[in-house]
Amino acid sequence: MGNGLAMRTIEQNNYQKKIAVINDLSGYGRCSITVQLPIISAMGIQTCPIPTGIFTNHTGFDSFAVRDCTDFLHNFIDEWKKINISFDGILIGYLTNPAQIDFAKTFIEEFGSDSTVILDPVMADNGEFYSGYDSKIAERLSELICYADILTPNITESCILTGKRYKSSFTCDELTEMAEILTRDRANRVVITGIDSPGFVSSFAFESERGENYRLYRKEKQHNERPGTGDVFSAVIAADALNGKKFLNSVERASDFVAKALKVSDENNIDGLNGVCFEKFLSIKI
Repeated sequence: MGNGLAMRTIEQNNYQKKIAVINDLSGYGRCSITVQLPIISAMGIQTCPIPTGIFTNHTGFDSFAVRDCTDFLHNFIDEWKKINISFDGILIGYLTNPAQIDFAKTFIEEFGSDSTVILDPVMADNGEFYSGYDSKIAERLSELICYADILTPNITESCILTGKRYKSSFTCDELTEMAEILTRDRANRVVITGIDSPGFVSSFAFESERGENYRLYRKEKQHNERPGTGDVFSAVIAADALNGKKFLNSVERASDFVAKALKVSDENNIDGLNGVCFEKFLSIKI
């Protein structure tokens, strides 16, 4: 009887498409796992979160409490191996220290042989590192690029990862050069987000294996900058990848989804710290 129950558990665990999401969890403020889990679930993928840290609310607020989860992370590997879970995808976001980067590598090595790995190299924005990040951690984080199939850096992170100088504007040739550098290893798809221009914010999608290998998506700039938009964006990209959607179409859909959520948030005077009101748009067609 015990063996039969164990076999049923294995069969049920491997029944539908699943994605492991390695990111932090903020109780309030709409970012990280808090937004990725409902979006990916609404797109038909079972979402298995691995919190790298637990925040009462995100760090944009004047006060917050945090519990670092580094010491607990390897329990996910140990226990999930016991129940024979496999993953169709692994989405990696905010990693707080080099030990978590090592954990992400080990997790991919244990569970990623047949998985699509999506890396959102969270570390900087607007030309500056986030608090707690520096060039040494960035160099360690860049080691994960060779494990990833899809990359979703913003323009600042792209400059850091490619050794390019951050500036106010970029040509398509410059963006293409960065994308080519980022896809030299395993990744064949990259989307560079948050490219600023007067009145617009753009995303540059590059697919190294296709003839039409890049496309620029321009969306009208919203009034408020909001946390969590990158997490929302990468969630749609990740779920679409597991659902077999074309990458360039997926980037367009993710861009539209973020733009709609930003517009509704501004129209309803939602404070910028409260992120984007994406909930009403969760009926995403699979």
